[in-house]
Amino acid sequence: MHRLVCCLCLVVTFAARAADDWRAALARMPLATNVTELNTFNYASALLGAFGSNETVKALVILPGAVDTFFWHRETKVILTNASPSLLDAVAALTNQTRIRATFRPPLLLLHFDWDTLVPFCEIRDGASVDKLQRRRFVPHALYNDKDWDFTLPILKKAAGVTIAPTRHSRYSYHFYRSTFAAWNLTAWEALQAVSLATRTVFDIEKGKVVFREDERYLNTDP
Repeated sequence: MHRLVCCLCLVVTFAARAADDWRAALARMPLATNVTELNTFNYASALLGAFGSNETVKALVILPGAVDTFFWHRETKVILTNASPSLLDAVAALTNQTRIRATFRPPLLLLHFDWDTLVPFCEIRDGASVDKLQRRRFVPHALYNDKDWDFTLPILKKAAGVTIAPTRHSRYSYHFYRSTFAAWNLTAWEALQAVSLATRTVFDIEKGKVVFREDERYLNTDP
């Protein structure tokens, strides 16, 4: 069987206007009242909770390297100096005070560490299935704060309208990172990409089926 290997390049080159647009969008999103710092216990809820629906950025995805910055280094603190900080202020402080970086790959804004892969990867074995996924809608508003595969799977399966593997309670899925992202109005195709990046996985598109597996590109990359 012919197998088409496809890197899901969300965007290969970025115009300066696109970069300005995502910043403008985040500048209109206020953080919750009384948030003066981001730390291990509040960073995800503060960032994801502030992310609102807009025409430019459809998802804010915190990749595993960024999650690990707070999980493994619990002394990490990001100080917010603005009296009424916006989500943009929080992201700017985060990138200035830690090694976490922000990269906009439309329609996803990615918060990531040096070794996070920013382009999801899949093997497309049935092009017609991709067309269907691009036409289907994900949930209107997704907010996944440290959610495991068993939580994510049934929602993703219903939206995609296909079988998704591994199944719930699969021991293989225990190796996946937990999802940490917020999104508005994604297509099922975009949701697969967001989940892939958040869980550090790759996926295969087959006829009526999507199979997630560990991303081997990360071998020997973490410190």
